[in-house]
Amino acid sequence: MKLATFRIREDGAATIGGVVGEVYVDLSALTGGSLPRTMLEFLSAGNEAMGEARAALARAESELKKTSPERLKAPGERRYAYATSEIELLAPVPRPGKIIHTACNFDAHLKELTTWKAPEWSSHNWQDFHFEHPTGFLQAPSAVVASGAKVARPVFTKQLDYEVEMAIIIGRKTHRVRVEEALDYVAGFTVFNDLSARDIQAREHANKVILLGKSFDGSCPLGPWLVTKEEIPDPHTLEMKLLVNGKVRQQSSTAHMHYKPAELVSWWSNITLEPGDVITSGSPPGVAAGMDEPAWLKPGDVVEAIVEGLGTLTTYIVEPN
Repeated sequence: MKLATFRIREDGAATIGGVVGEVYVDLSALTGGSLPRTMLEFLSAGNEAMGEARAALARAESELKKTSPERLKAPGERRYAYATSEIELLAPVPRPGKIIHTACNFDAHLKELTTWKAPEWSSHNWQDFHFEHPTGFLQAPSAVVASGAKVARPVFTKQLDYEVEMAIIIGRKTHRVRVEEALDYVAGFTVFNDLSARDIQAREHANKVILLGKSFDGSCPLGPWLVTKEEIPDPHTLEMKLLVNGKVRQQSSTAHMHYKPAELVSWWSNITLEPGDVITSGSPPGVAAGMDEPAWLKPGDVVEAIVEGLGTLTTYIVEPN
């Protein structure tokens, strides 16, 4: 299934739903309120809710073959299907409990950052970066925005960068799960674009912290949908790509992740993981900071982050507020 969080333009109500082609199906309306209207509540309801959603979407898909979305109503005359133009897409999990960002999980990305000329950065002993386990940091849930969002370049940075990543969405509460069982606790996957204020990040790294450089408003585009794990038979072989104004900047595969999704979930479950929590994959090479002459993001740029099977996450960079 493709699951989305969206706002119905007609009445301003936000809900969760399934995506059937170009149509968004309000699962709560379709099931007469049996399914919740928020992604966190839905994921917390577990396998029973997932099963009900699959059955409901199958019915909706069958009905959509017969008539247009505006004619489809559930018992009680509540409409449940909407064309893309009738909804505002939100992030699939608009406010995760936590975002655990895996740092430098592609060896080639780690290598390219060794060439970055920022003095605060070049003092690091990068060849010792990989330990016997992943490393990373927390990002602010308030930084999450949806696909299609306009993100203002922060006034405090001159070095706005991008990073295409796969995001793992936790579906069941877990603590200290084994690698062999880790993916059983995953609801699905989505696309993540780690926007970074590199100059701020470098200064923070020099003080051995990461905060504003990775958690400013709009720095965590997430979406367009949550694709449930049965739709992704092998998350270790997905093509990844990022384009700026239609030109490819990053192109790789999840096959090149140093630590694989199951290993990430297992390691980060040393922190109790809860439904809706986000774990990121880390980014492949091709970021602006790795260029001889960095092409930093600027107002007017359109950034498209793509992961095979998960869709395209589009972000518009605009002038500072």
